[in-house]
Amino acid sequence: MLATSPVTTILPVVDADRARDFYDRILGLHYTGVSGDGKHLFAISSGTLALLKKPEPTKAEHTALSFEVGNVTEAVRQLTDRGVVFDDYDLPGLKTVDKVCILGSEKAAWFHDTEGDILCVHETVSQ
Repeated sequence: MLATSPVTTILPVVDADRARDFYDRILGLHYTGVSGDGKHLFAISSGTLALLKKPEPTKAEHTALSFEVGNVTEAVRQLTDRGVVFDDYDLPGLKTVDKVCILGSEKAAWFHDTEGDILCVHETVSQ
């Protein structure tokens, strides 16, 4: 039952309008409107992204949302052109070159949304 159910990812946001603009205009997600309880909703291929207004910020130390793309280098270029700032890492086991890190069978690049959530674009590569 759950294995085939669409998933809604809920991200808490302090400034819902600023976050909506980022996900809509900057990331180019398809905005579908406001839910009955006030969440901004976006259609994504795996289900729905919902931005839930909260009075206080919450901060995860991990990647909150990762988008699988066909070409991570091209995604980084396009998002950078739209104003996204990607993180650079130089840690044991995690080093970016031109914003992209190779992790086994994936290439990945990380950035933050307007609320400080860590987001990622990743590409599966053959080994």
